[in-house]
Amino acid sequence: MTRVALAFDLGGTELRAALVDGEGRLLAFASVPTLAREGVMAVVGQIEMLAETVRREVPDAVVAGVGIGAPGPLDPKAGIVLGAPTLSGWHDVPLAGILSDRFGLPVGLENDANAAALGEWCFGAGRGANSLVFVTVSTGIGGGAIADRRIIHGRRGLAAEIGHMTITDTGDRCFCGAVGCFEAVASGTALGRRATAMTAAGDGSRLRVLSCDAAVTGRDVVDAARAGDPMALSLLAEEARWLGIGFTNLLHLYSPDVIVMGGGISNGFDLLSETIEATIRSRAMPAYRDVPVVPAQLGRHAGLIGVASLILRDEGEAMPPATEADLDHQPGATPAGPKEAIHG
Repeated sequence: MTRVALAFDLGGTELRAALVDGEGRLLAFASVPTLAREGVMAVVGQIEMLAETVRREVPDAVVAGVGIGAPGPLDPKAGIVLGAPTLSGWHDVPLAGILSDRFGLPVGLENDANAAALGEWCFGAGRGANSLVFVTVSTGIGGGAIADRRIIHGRRGLAAEIGHMTITDTGDRCFCGAVGCFEAVASGTALGRRATAMTAAGDGSRLRVLSCDAAVTGRDVVDAARAGDPMALSLLAEEARWLGIGFTNLLHLYSPDVIVMGGGISNGFDLLSETIEATIRSRAMPAYRDVPVVPAQLGRHAGLIGVASLILRDEGEAMPPATEADLDHQPGATPAGPKEAIHG
């Protein structure tokens, strides 16, 4: 019988569930819109319903435990969601304890961005690395950092709020209230906002055509740039410069073996990478300039695979040393097999 983890990715818009095996493969998957405004127990009911759905797909699987990724801030060691801004009424919720009582299984809780970092480290673009920084560039900017084969949690699990490091003192105000956050200038939302300001409804520009004369999104900019639109290419060049500045800071802070970029804007990685690398070369100290920046490999399932890795290891086992095969594996290449993770 197959030993699996029951994995959940709890977002403010969508709740996703999967059965994941020890090689990072999704054996079953289901999702529903999150009842984000209806309180904790409404969402717990959805989690139970999705668990039944995916377990029916693989009835002979042995579920070793439950892993769940949720929006921060949260305390992974205590198993408490401290105050998820996208979930109404979620303040100091002992989610791990609630789910352990419901399922009668061990539960691992992790910040959703850290979970994605774990997934890419164990089975994706960072496999074989001793350390990495994962950055997701989408509606916002988030991420997670792994150092010496352990994820960095910091006090109460609040470390590596990558999107809210200050990289300028001008620009639009971030939703957190500050000016100059990495997220405020380099997220997909910020990219779309700049594109919208440079165009007008009905002006016939490719960006407005792609957006159907609504507000332009970051994805619209990537699509227009891929078609050769000069304005979109200019916007992406500016986006890549901001990303390069932010990534330079991450290199200096964490000294990772690799930076892995995910999120919706990573769909344009091939259009961004040259300027990102040039910015890093011009700003990073020489010792940091050879660190590769690579696109994520696991897509939207990285978080599910990451929280599964919290469960699919022997209880109490530390992260094993890198094997010779892992050390030969270059970060960013196609994964070649399983890897266990530690919830450090």
